[in-house]
Amino acid sequence: MSWIYLIIAGLFEVVWSTTMKLSHGFSKISFTIYTIVGLALSMLFLAIAIKKLPMSLAYPIWTGIGAVGSVIIGVILFGDKLSPLTWIFVVLLLISIIGIKISSGN
Repeated sequence: MSWIYLIIAGLFEVVWSTTMKLSHGFSKISFTIYTIVGLALSMLFLAIAIKKLPMSLAYPIWTGIGAVGSVIIGVILFGDKLSPLTWIFVVLLLISIIGIKISSGN
């Protein structure tokens, strides 16, 4: 169950980073509230996950989910353009996240 909480925490990481962009520097109150709520939920689920998971595994996976998710959202929602080399590194990051999980033995 801890891994599920960690994935949820990572997804909320994507939520708050996306809504922070949409808040336009916290000038749009609704998106600012969504950012704060997303951040709080991300931290809450991370805190629950690291009760059972080692921090040395949970934290990089949490940030990796947030990073890869934010890249994907940036491309889809905001039209960010990434070079082929950047995509290679995003894929390597995803492979690293999966590798950390697989090699952890948890």
